[in-house]
Amino acid sequence: MNADIILQLIILVVAVALFASDRVRPDLVAVGIILVLMLSGQLTVAESLSGFSNSLVLMIAGLFIVGEGLARTGIAHMLGERLMKRSGGSETRLLVSLMLVVAVLSAFMSSTGAVAVFIPVTLTLSRRTGTPAARLLMPMAFASLLGGMLTLIGTPPNLAVSTELESAGQGPFGFFDFTPVGLVVLLGCMAWVVLVGRRQLQGESKIAEDESPSLTDLADRYVAVGRARSLRVPAASRAAGHSAESLGLGDSLQVVLIGIERQGRFGREALAPTPDTVIRAGDTLHVVGDENLIDGMVGDLALESLGFLREQDSRIEDAVGLAEALVPPGSALSGRTVLDGRVRSRTGLTVIAITHRDGETERTTADTEIAAGDVLLVVGDWRAIRDLGRDARLLMPLTLPREMADVAPARPRAPLSLAILLIMLLLMTFNVMPGVAAVLLAAMAMVIGRCVSPGQIYRCIGWSSIVLIAGMLPLATAMQKSGAITLIVDGVVGALGDHGPRAVMVGLFLLTAAFSQFISNTATAVLVAPIAALAASQMGISPKPLLMAVALAASAAFLTPVASPVNTLVMGPGGYKFGDFAKLGFPLLVITLAVAVFFVPILFPF
Repeated sequence: MNADIILQLIILVVAVALFASDRVRPDLVAVGIILVLMLSGQLTVAESLSGFSNSLVLMIAGLFIVGEGLARTGIAHMLGERLMKRSGGSETRLLVSLMLVVAVLSAFMSSTGAVAVFIPVTLTLSRRTGTPAARLLMPMAFASLLGGMLTLIGTPPNLAVSTELESAGQGPFGFFDFTPVGLVVLLGCMAWVVLVGRRQLQGESKIAEDESPSLTDLADRYVAVGRARSLRVPAASRAAGHSAESLGLGDSLQVVLIGIERQGRFGREALAPTPDTVIRAGDTLHVVGDENLIDGMVGDLALESLGFLREQDSRIEDAVGLAEALVPPGSALSGRTVLDGRVRSRTGLTVIAITHRDGETERTTADTEIAAGDVLLVVGDWRAIRDLGRDARLLMPLTLPREMADVAPARPRAPLSLAILLIMLLLMTFNVMPGVAAVLLAAMAMVIGRCVSPGQIYRCIGWSSIVLIAGMLPLATAMQKSGAITLIVDGVVGALGDHGPRAVMVGLFLLTAAFSQFISNTATAVLVAPIAALAASQMGISPKPLLMAVALAASAAFLTPVASPVNTLVMGPGGYKFGDFAKLGFPLLVITLAVAVFFVPILFPF
């Protein structure tokens, strides 16, 4: 063992100790590793900084942008809605659905990409169901690693062992050769997480910490709003083909059209109406106003009453929101009626109720007078609600609903962002171009297509994760150059070779898994796979079971936050400490080892 190997092992041990202490930022430790390798002469300056140009790091940066595009256009929110509906409010069903979806997605695309896409989805689910984010994010990340075990392209280590199998004179693994083994591991690990593991993850609900009311809470404060009605426009209705203004909806504020749902090209769509919005046959109109006037309108315009809005399976909150605004002293609205104050033309919002300074609440009409100190309940497009405080001399935002955090500012471009994602997946699945090129192309398309604003590009990238990964990659390079990893692997195989193929399989699995907790699992698989093939040759057995065990171990990166980029990505949002990963991850590692030792030889005999 030469001096270079000794120094590198010391660096590795110190880095692991610092990571485990939680006293030093992980990205700062990574910068320290770069400096030590550079200043000690272990690597050249270019090699020490090579992590920042590594395709994996660039791919992760690009995936942050792709994930932001999916969040800002509402795709992430839509997936969250689907998962929430399927869960029916049950944390167990929510966790199972989330893990299955992420695992299947990771079988055909980068696990890092899947996690980057689903972090905003998971946080949305946490907010809306009251489930602590810590109980969802780590299982979701681990599901992406488990999903990588399902197909040949699920993760680079699978391709590495397949290439080594072909080099050993046998055909490569087939696309779905990994599926039976990976499926058993996935189901076993999911069962543990759902039945036992999730209780080991502590975290406070974001809902409990958020004092902002929901849209429902705001509506319940004002009885008239809580009784909003939904009306369908049949083909024979006289409302079809007319604008909201021509029908008198909103002029007198006796009946106000607050939202419309209609069938669009990509399914049911919600929109905030303007006076010029033309009503179409098949639309669902959501209105607030005098009950008798609404009933009269139903008869006059030949509409169909569907009941109260809150009884409907509606998506109107995607486009329309509520907020409370305070009329400050000196406001141009003070002393004027709602009509004379031109609230709609000034703000794009409609006043539908008012709470006066004396505490009396009433539904507004065009003649309702506004005074300084009054609180107005306004309804309208989410963008207008976001802009409510732009002119604080006119109106001051008082209460904004918590749903505002889930609103997608670029929702009309949702089909484009979804198309970009699907094209990226196809390019990566069929190897049309390098994965990093496909991701960067998708990221660029998100910006050009205005799914992500230029000003948001650098704010949406998790730079601490980027620096951490870029700092760990040079350490793996140094250990490969010095022969440190090969020396350790040779020792383990030499010690276990006389105890039979299963003992060698256990040794290779544990060794691969140990290194995969701290350095690139791809680099580990590349180094260990030739040793596994050579050991099989010397023992006169098939290399398939040993190589399959190496692939499973490389993906079982459950014990540390630096074991895989996906772990690093969820560490901050989940509020996890270094040891939290081992609490949940160690049983999953044991399950994966058991499958490798007892199930793999059944499918791939020695």
